[in-house]
Amino acid sequence: MARFLIRRLAHALAILLGITFITYALLYLLPADPVQQIAGRNATPGMLASIRHQLGLDEPFWLQYVHYVVRLLHGDLGHSYVQRTDVSALVLSRLWPSLQLMFWGIACEIALGVTIGMISALRRGTSVDRATMMFAFVGVSAPQFIAALLVLYLFAIRLEWFPIGGYGGAAHLVLPALTLGVLGSGWYSRMMRSSMIEVLHQDFIRTARAKGLTRWRVIMRHVLPNAVLPIVPMIGMDIGYFMGGLVVVESVFGWPGVGQLTWQAIQQVDTPIIVGMTTLSAIAVLLGNFAADLVIPYIDPRIKLSHR
Repeated sequence: MARFLIRRLAHALAILLGITFITYALLYLLPADPVQQIAGRNATPGMLASIRHQLGLDEPFWLQYVHYVVRLLHGDLGHSYVQRTDVSALVLSRLWPSLQLMFWGIACEIALGVTIGMISALRRGTSVDRATMMFAFVGVSAPQFIAALLVLYLFAIRLEWFPIGGYGGAAHLVLPALTLGVLGSGWYSRMMRSSMIEVLHQDFIRTARAKGLTRWRVIMRHVLPNAVLPIVPMIGMDIGYFMGGLVVVESVFGWPGVGQLTWQAIQQVDTPIIVGMTTLSAIAVLLGNFAADLVIPYIDPRIKLSHR
């Protein structure tokens, strides 16, 4: 366990350094000037030079990046150029709504995806299989904007079951979480279907049937725990994606999460927020994958941490 933790920590630090460097370099090469955004159109060259010096933007790229990494090691994500406050405070103010949406969105897509994948695998080659895989294809291919508007129109405007948008009680959470569930379930259902079909043809499944176990006992006791293994790492990837990739859904439903904050920062070329959110998203992905690596051996004891 100790060797596993040290190895994964070293890999995580290397990945984080690489991600922050690439993001910082791309933003540095952009033609947009954040100083001009801060100072406004009527700023004089002297004012621009003064602001650039105060922010340290007149230093060489490598020195700016080193300063950022040093601050990051102390838990400092920097200071927003436009909103003029600490990035950490901005992120914390938007984090809880995004965490709520992330949790229920992942719960919806897993519930839908695993159920649809199981039905499709058990009814392989039938019209039910084709219909469920068509639903999965639509979920994977549908743009977030269109799917969110359709869900909003059907359940909020036509049926009037839920609020149109905003942030508040559980009723406000249902539609954005359902949208994410429908969109993400396609990936889970296709993965679950292929994994379950593969497990159903294994020798130990035939042995379990030969022992006289009922069909559902074989499925729930032997097939499902093995078929669900490829899905666990996908959850770790979704955690990172939901941390920074919910711009469209949050915008349609008026959800005040980190996705909206990131989009506003991109429009304003607010480099500290962009790099900070990219770093936090990467950390979320790494933590999610790390948690998946710890959970998988409990699902299948044959998998040992020392071999990963």
